[in-house]
Amino acid sequence: MNREVCTAMVIEAKQQKQITYQYIAQAINRNIVWTTSAILGQNTFDANEAKIICEILDLDVNVEKALQIFPEKGVSAIMPPTDPLIYRLYEIVLVYGETIKEVIHEKAGDGIMSAIDFTMDIEKEENPKGDRIKIILDGKFLAYKKW
Repeated sequence: MNREVCTAMVIEAKQQKQITYQYIAQAINRNIVWTTSAILGQNTFDANEAKIICEILDLDVNVEKALQIFPEKGVSAIMPPTDPLIYRLYEIVLVYGETIKEVIHEKAGDGIMSAIDFTMDIEKEENPKGDRIKIILDGKFLAYKKW
């Protein structure tokens, strides 16, 4: 079974059973963002995690095996994105990307923020003027090596 078919089956079973990503994340003791990313095929579950997910969703061993396939990250992304929410995130990077880079360099030096040694959290904050969304990106700073 390829990963795209697996993802579709997991999402369909999740919807049919009315199970949330948060529920699945708690069942495997992982963060909701990482778990959702793995369900969507951008990260890999280990054997135990895949087994738990398939038990929760009543999916077979073929799905369990497919959840453990190493992903091809980002290959399905359309650029520029067409989904309105994803496009707004893209727009933030277009408008503020250079600013983010300059501030990181000023505070930490010449380097990058890792997307490998990385975590992300998404929070909803109720506000009388309209609810707010906070996206917290936390990546290890990696200085460029001189040689």
